[in-house]
Amino acid sequence: MSERPTTPEDLESEPAQAAPEPAVPTEPAASEPPASEPPASESPAAQPPVPAAAGPEAAPEQATPADETPAEATSVEAAPAEGAPGKKRVRRGRVAAIAGAVLLVGAVVAGSAYTVVTVRDADRDAGAPSWEFPKAAKADTGEAKAATPLAGMLVPYDESYVRGPDMTRFGSDTALSGGEATALRKEAIRDLPRSQRRQIEKQIDKQHTKGMAMRSYLHSGSTLPDDGTFTVSIQLAQIEDKRAVRNMSTFQNGLLDALEIFRSGPKIEGHKNAKCFLPPKDKEEKLDMMICSAYQGDVLVDAVAYAAKPMNTKGVAKLLRAQLDRIQEPGEAV
Repeated sequence: MSERPTTPEDLESEPAQAAPEPAVPTEPAASEPPASEPPASESPAAQPPVPAAAGPEAAPEQATPADETPAEATSVEAAPAEGAPGKKRVRRGRVAAIAGAVLLVGAVVAGSAYTVVTVRDADRDAGAPSWEFPKAAKADTGEAKAATPLAGMLVPYDESYVRGPDMTRFGSDTALSGGEATALRKEAIRDLPRSQRRQIEKQIDKQHTKGMAMRSYLHSGSTLPDDGTFTVSIQLAQIEDKRAVRNMSTFQNGLLDALEIFRSGPKIEGHKNAKCFLPPKDKEEKLDMMICSAYQGDVLVDAVAYAAKPMNTKGVAKLLRAQLDRIQEPGEAV
């Protein structure tokens, strides 16, 4: 029975054992971090709903591009920053295209070799259909055309200026009636956009083209240093609307001058409205060219000269002056 008092000691030892037990809860506390790790893992698992919330935000973002595509103007605003130079290039391309088209219209409307070259290039294109004048006009073709008043204004052939090369199907000397000239002017602008072409065709009809006369010349030159060989194609276009004649010549010359690419040619003495232009200098190019345009009354005068370098500009200017001197204000030969 004396051994019973040991039981309280045992009880005291048990609290000592219980004391470590409180440390045991601390161990779970230390083990709690791993328990806390699963909640951390649960938080990423819980994040999917957050992406789901972000998902709708992303969805609208995906919807916004779809919304932006119809309204490309808004998206273009951001694009210009990246493609701003691209826009400039497009503008430059458009400007070049417009300048080329306008020059074609301003010159071919009654311009010399421009019309001939346009028709010649169209004929050389295998895929382009060849065109002909109306049948009614064909009956008037022939050598009798040389006797027309407009053809009589052209400088005649002589010892200095002989018959030049053929201007495609027109030969070296031809005259066109009003209907033929109108058809030719419209044919020269056939490659323009349909809407622009129709507008110009209406203007052509309103201007009432009376006729055209074309003649090519060959100047063989001489032993003089400044008297080289050259060929010139001169075209006269008689149009009832004198203001249109003046505007076409002025516009063509103004455009060639504004391009700042062409060099100024010689002045035509006695004719201030006449201007000539030379292409930019090119050492590799062996041929030279000169373009001239002027008007006298209701007659538009255009000339294009070709020669081996250097161009006999004085000789071409002399021929153009002689041509303009033959035309009086009302459009009659002197």
